Amino acid sequence: MDAIEQLKLIKRNVVDFVGEDELLKKLRSGKKLKIKFGADPSAPDLHLGHLVVLKKLKTFQDLGHEVVFLIGDFTGMIGDPTGKSETRKPLTREIVERNAKTYRMQIFKVLDPNKTTIVYNSSWLSKMSLESVMNLLSQYTVARMLERADFKERFKANKEISIIEFLYPLLQGYDSVELRSDVEIGGHDQIFNLLVGRELQKSYGQDPQVVITLPLLEGTDGVQKMSKSFGNYIGFTESPKQIYGKTMSIPDELMIKYYRLLTDYDDKKVIEIEEGLKNGSLHPKRAKSDLAKYFVRILYSEQDADKAEKEFEAVFRDNQIPKDIPLFKLSRSDLSDGKISIAKLLSLTKLVDSTSEAKRMIRGAGVKIDGEKILDENALIDINTQKLISIGKRKFLKVICE
Repeated sequence: MDAIEQLKLIKRNVVDFVGEDELLKKLRSGKKLKIKFGADPSAPDLHLGHLVVLKKLKTFQDLGHEVVFLIGDFTGMIGDPTGKSETRKPLTREIVERNAKTYRMQIFKVLDPNKTTIVYNSSWLSKMSLESVMNLLSQYTVARMLERADFKERFKANKEISIIEFLYPLLQGYDSVELRSDVEIGGHDQIFNLLVGRELQKSYGQDPQVVITLPLLEGTDGVQKMSKSFGNYIGFTESPKQIYGKTMSIPDELMIKYYRLLTDYDDKKVIEIEEGLKNGSLHPKRAKSDLAKYFVRILYSEQDADKAEKEFEAVFRDNQIPKDIPLFKLSRSDLSDGKISIAKLLSLTKLVDSTSEAKRMIRGAGVKIDGEKILDENALIDINTQKLISIGKRKFLKVICE
């Protein structure tokens, strides 16, 4: 494939492309390029929002280039301020290291391990002398930092901005210097950080990296960007049943965006699906089911995809309860007189991420115990006998107390 054809593939679905002519020149040189992508391990799971970038990285691999997957175990302790309305709490090294270990397994569900190098930025950032840090800080001004939309808004609102948050984009940018990356890829919200890397490479006498950003993916709620903190994500490590079920819950209007950003289908195929949905020749449920099976297939297997579809149909079409419902054993110490509050129960069983989310689900009439809706968010549940909990139409769990 010649350089022009390669560039056409690379440009698909791109939002920002800084240095297009530079990349074309590099492609024509025949040089194997170093493609950088950085991820801070602030949560243990990757999700389909990450898949947008991972698929672009895979495109570069298919074209013969090397992907450097940078795990920000050092910067992760600071926390990326991008999009934050207030200073975020730093993570402990223990949390960051635990989360980082899970990334190695997850990324190879998409990327070619033979064309991927995994690096940790603590390898160089933790060894920087104060003199080196001062030299790095001298490369940028406060005025430049305040050009960032999130910093600008917080400054106008008289909200705190810690000095360490100014350091974050500089450290992330210095990663590009250390790696001598040719291209850096990230989500559209990362454009400022990626451009800092490009500028720092110039300051350190290197050829500047090409910067490519991709669209952010809305989660299952169809509103917020996909994120574990919003509870609207579809995780790489979730079960095939969960991945299938969550995909079936996305709004119909999001389907084409998911097809375009997350599948290997070419533009012609995506347009065909879109037209089928518009003219009624393709039912939305069929299109969504095909999408759900696609995700299960790439993250697990064809067999798992078929099984997830059959189980979904059994539960939702025939209103059957799944056969393989997991069992959760509560400790007696969690109970008071043999009872437990419904919000605490849902939180302990990990059916929800927090008691506040549990209360929201209860208020929305989405929680059942043994088939009966729980409408009182302060209800006490007797766990002296086994209970069947269901949340919405996807989550089932048996609970018993030892």
